[in-house]
Amino acid sequence: MNGTSSHGPRVGDTVLMTDAVYADDGCKLWAQRLGAGPPLVLCHGGPGLWDTFTDLGDRLAGVARVVRWDQRGCGRSDRRGPYTVARTMADLDAVREQLAGPRMVLLGHSFGATLALRYALAHPDRVSALIYVSGTGIDAERAWNPVYQRNLRTGLGTRLARWEELDSRDRTPDEDREWAILQWSADFADRDRAPRLAERMATPWLGINYDCHAGLSADDKRYLRTTDVAAQCRTLTVPTLILHGDRDIRPTSAVDSLHRALPNSTLVTLAGVGHVPWLEAADQFSAAVTDFMVRSGQ
Repeated sequence: MNGTSSHGPRVGDTVLMTDAVYADDGCKLWAQRLGAGPPLVLCHGGPGLWDTFTDLGDRLAGVARVVRWDQRGCGRSDRRGPYTVARTMADLDAVREQLAGPRMVLLGHSFGATLALRYALAHPDRVSALIYVSGTGIDAERAWNPVYQRNLRTGLGTRLARWEELDSRDRTPDEDREWAILQWSADFADRDRAPRLAERMATPWLGINYDCHAGLSADDKRYLRTTDVAAQCRTLTVPTLILHGDRDIRPTSAVDSLHRALPNSTLVTLAGVGHVPWLEAADQFSAAVTDFMVRSGQ
C-alpha cells in the first residue's frame, strides 16, 4: 500500500517528494525522494537514530533518484517494533518496492552498512550495486570494539569528563542531545570542525530509540556468532564499494575480512576523514560514489 506523495521544497530545479511507505504489518515509515536517475536508497546508521543524509541527498540528486527513509521506530517513522534485523530488512524491501523499483543501488552507513549488506546477501537480485560506508565488518569477535572505545575517549579530549558524567546516569531529552553531540564529535578527524559537524547531525533532534538500538545490536551479534558470514559473502557478486575513513575511530582493519570475502568489491580508504565522510569530505566522498556508480553501469 503506497502513501500519498506530497511536493516539498525545491533543491535547485528538483522537487522533494515526501512519502509514507507502509510495511507489510502496517507500520508507517517516513521516506523522501529527490532527483532523477538510477534509484539510490540510503540506509542511516544507529541503530535507533534517523536519516542524517540531507547534505548527501542534495549532492547526489544530480546523478541518482535518491531515496531517504527513517527505519522502524526511528525519527519520523512509527515507534513500534519488533526490533529485529529481519524485520528492518523487510521494511527496506517495502521502501524499495514502493519508491525505487525492481532493483536499486543500496548505500548504508555504519549500522546502515550492516543492514545493506544483510539485505544484499538475502536479495542479490534486487541490488544493482552496494556501497558500504564506515561499517564494522563481519568479525564475530568484534576485535574493533576495544580500539573504538580507546579512540572515542582520546577523541573527546577536554570533552571527556562531561561525556562520562552524562553517560553514567539517566538524562533529560536536552541532556541526551548534549551527550550525543559530545560522542559524535569524536567521529570527525578535524577537531576544530567536529563540534559544529556533530551539532549538524543532531539538528533536527528526533530522539534516540534505545529499545531499537538494543534489539538490533543484540540481533546482529547473534547473527555474526551463529552464521558463516564470510562464506555467504563469497557468493555475492553484486559490485560493492567499501568506503572507510583512515581517521575513523572504528579501525579500517574492521572491514578487511569483508573486503577479502566479497569477490567483486573495491576498498577505498579516504585520507584524513573520520566516520561521517559526506560531511567532513563532501567532494571526495561524492566523487567516489559517483565514479563507482558509473563504473558499475548504473
